Amino acid sequence: MATQDRIVSIHPYFKVFDGKLDAFRELCEQFIAATAKESSCLYYGFSFHGDEVHCREAYDGAEGLLTHLANVKSQLEASAKIAQITRLEIHGVSEELAKLQEPLKGLNPTYFTLEYGIRR
Repeated sequence: MATQDRIVSIHPYFKVFDGKLDAFRELCEQFIAATAKESSCLYYGFSFHGDEVHCREAYDGAEGLLTHLANVKSQLEASAKIAQITRLEIHGVSEELAKLQEPLKGLNPTYFTLEYGIRR
């Protein structure tokens, strides 16, 4: 059964530079404070494994994701000084992913097309 789910999730993986983990944790607080104001954000959080960090996040459609990226632009710029994005995945149905191709082409993400599933 195909899904009608329109949620778009983005999965950035960061490698924090040596000695910068505390600074990255402080930046996480800023990311969360900015994102908490977004009505299209469904969930958002950071998971740590040593100096590797994953941001688990999802939005109501492609527009929600684009709004988020504009909202946290200054935090993303600051993160580039203390960490490197090593992997960037975007998951969603093909119609929503198509809306992201042009705006996100400079980020070179890997797109995963959601074909089957349920959401409660």
